[in-house]
Amino acid sequence: MTTSDTKPETPVKTAQTTFRIVEALKELDGATVTAIADRLELPKSSAYNYLKTLEHEGYVVSDGRTYELGLRFLDLGAYARTQKKLYDVGKPELRTVADETGELANLLVEENGYGVFIVRERGSDAVNIDSYTGQCVHLHTTALGKTVLAYLPPERRAQIIDSHGLPAKTDRTITDREPLLDELETIRQQEVAYDREERINGLHCVAVPVFRGDRISGAISVSGPRSRLDEDRIQESILPKLRHAATIIELNQTYS
Repeated sequence: MTTSDTKPETPVKTAQTTFRIVEALKELDGATVTAIADRLELPKSSAYNYLKTLEHEGYVVSDGRTYELGLRFLDLGAYARTQKKLYDVGKPELRTVADETGELANLLVEENGYGVFIVRERGSDAVNIDSYTGQCVHLHTTALGKTVLAYLPPERRAQIIDSHGLPAKTDRTITDREPLLDELETIRQQEVAYDREERINGLHCVAVPVFRGDRISGAISVSGPRSRLDEDRIQESILPKLRHAATIIELNQTYS
């Protein structure tokens, strides 16, 4: 996955290769030298040297045959997350939402044209899904991401769509530009977005925006199985809790 929609004028190829190896190790859930070499079309000796360098620097670990990402990335990610004030003020409010709904409460921000989960709080009945804190997702596939897209400047929104496309995650994902733009307009009018099995089959999600001044800073949501997140429960119970949490987060972003 390319993580940025901007291209350097003079890319450093060794740096590009290093990060592509890191991404490949993630996508393959660990890999041998041969697998990395085949994946990136590198000489086996080059793949070996890159992996051993990453291992020496503490970013990769090995059992002698298979290489995996090391926990040093966790240290970097945790540090990067703490640099965002939205994380500090959002986490306690999302914990409250998760406790009150029993479902999964989420906070997502946009970075480099993707959505990044920076808070995920589990309620007592929350389902297990493939998402995790730090995960990057295509914005158009989630209620959170569509909320962010809806409030970005039009030129930025177009740039993201042009760079990253609208790939399908399920047969319900919106993959055409015009229907997506129509939905984003509805989201702006109603200040709420829905994901009805658009990223994960069987999962529904409802999201609201979080602003800092007149700019979108992120979105918060509740997600759960479609059998529990029906329209009545969303409107009567979940949406008021989300909107209350968003108001508190916005105030704390501004005045704390």
